Amino acid sequence: MDFLRPSDDPGTAVAQLEAWLAADEAPRLLIETSGSTGSPKRVVLTREAVLASAHASARRLRDLGAGEGGRWALVLPSSYVAGVQVIVRSLLAGHAPVLGGWADERGAAAYTSLVPTQLHRMVSSPDDVAALAAMDAVLLGGGPIDPDLRRRAEALGIRVVATYGASETAGGCVYDGVPLDGVGVGLGADGRIRLGGPVVFAGYEGDPELTARTFADGWYLTSDAGRLDEDGRLVVLGRVDDVVVSGGVNVPLPAVARRLRAHPALEQVEVVGVPDEEWGQAVVACYVGDPDLALGLLPDLAALRDWVADELPRAWAPRRVVRLDDLPLLANGKVDRQALVAAASGQDVA
Repeated sequence: MDFLRPSDDPGTAVAQLEAWLAADEAPRLLIETSGSTGSPKRVVLTREAVLASAHASARRLRDLGAGEGGRWALVLPSSYVAGVQVIVRSLLAGHAPVLGGWADERGAAAYTSLVPTQLHRMVSSPDDVAALAAMDAVLLGGGPIDPDLRRRAEALGIRVVATYGASETAGGCVYDGVPLDGVGVGLGADGRIRLGGPVVFAGYEGDPELTARTFADGWYLTSDAGRLDEDGRLVVLGRVDDVVVSGGVNVPLPAVARRLRAHPALEQVEVVGVPDEEWGQAVVACYVGDPDLALGLLPDLAALRDWVADELPRAWAPRRVVRLDDLPLLANGKVDRQALVAAASGQDVA
């Protein structure tokens, strides 16, 4: 079976996808996942799934009052699903995407898609803020979204739409907790999120066993836990494997990270578990400190443990802290959790 793997070069990827959209018969897309928490996978997407996602996204943005379609700016890797969708959405709207910036000789972009780490850096840049605030919408996905970051961006005039999805669903398919038209959301008995509908992938290339474990009866079984709020919106709680047993206590790492992100001196925070002789798994907080604070004013381990224990069980508080200049990132802008675990494992107790 023939596949098209979109190029890592943005200009080449645009040409590939333009021809792919126009072809009478199109090969399936082969999208390699980032492998942020394990081995990369090779996701197979049909043209029908990609188009269903792109058209449903355009309808949702229109329904939200976020314009009637327009150019997209590509600032994500063109070979990953989010970058592919930026290109496809722009081409379907009749515009070549803006590459490497917010505008070119053909005009400014009306939309873009970012991961949280990108937005975090951009809100400190007046030029980026001005460009983003002029857009009809900025899609934000690819990882947990810090509520404080979203509030900060919206206070600067940036219209943020939080998206949830995966390569296996042809990109984001739930916008601000509401599934796109045609997309189904289900929760298993253990709270694991299932996604269905025309956007779902065709399987993993070369891995029928993994396909069988995660794709059944038209539903994609994600690795994330979730719940529905009082309005019926999906709330993503974090990966189902983001729970470590430390000292005999189950510790949900996303909950600890959310509490630490509320600390005024911490810029960015990720929490991981690492093997430990005493605790079995030790909870380690990796953070980027506020550069405006002197090193001596940044919180130490005791202070961060107290901060967590003010709202959560003390047994959930980190046993170690690691201060980083920047969080390690993968090529697609997501946090490289494997690199974080390696960094956390090599640090002494604070």
